[in-house]
Amino acid sequence: MTNKIIKGVLIVGIIILVYLIINSVSKPIKFQQERDRRYSKIIERLKQIRTAQIAFYDKYGRYTSSFDTLIHFIKTDSIPIVKAIGTVPDTLTEEQAVKLKIVFRDTIYIPIRDTLFPKKFIADSIKFVPYSGGIMFDLKAGEIVTGSKVKVKVFEVKDPKPFDPTFQLKLGSLTEASTTGNWE
Repeated sequence: MTNKIIKGVLIVGIIILVYLIINSVSKPIKFQQERDRRYSKIIERLKQIRTAQIAFYDKYGRYTSSFDTLIHFIKTDSIPIVKAIGTVPDTLTEEQAVKLKIVFRDTIYIPIRDTLFPKKFIADSIKFVPYSGGIMFDLKAGEIVTGSKVKVKVFEVKDPKPFDPTFQLKLGSLTEASTTGNWE
């Protein structure tokens, strides 16, 4: 009887140990999968911010540090598209063809929202970190002077509370002229 009790306790102990070992191995794998899933959505949002900031810069010659300004820009502003009407002969440059009125240029304005973003894009969501429960990205803009004494406009966007404290997603820089993300 005592042997059966000891065997039963040993079997239960083995089962518990196997469970603990499997759980300790699978926990980091699950964390990595969740991290990758969240980071892909955050990176997608950061790329949308970059797209908006670059369009804003192209229009106004600066970046903005205000999400309200950026959202208003996306919702209401437009970008110019220069359309060339006509065909440039092989013997002329486009500028020569315009001067000779063989080619005409026409500028049309297309809404930012319809041009640079997907059809169901919600501009108001651009400022929020996905999966954060409403936490906003940190957005800053400024100007730096490069080593060759050239003034350059810059911006930086960060996830203020990263899912993984060992790695914070960031786009742009306030210390160097860059519009790339630290994941690229």
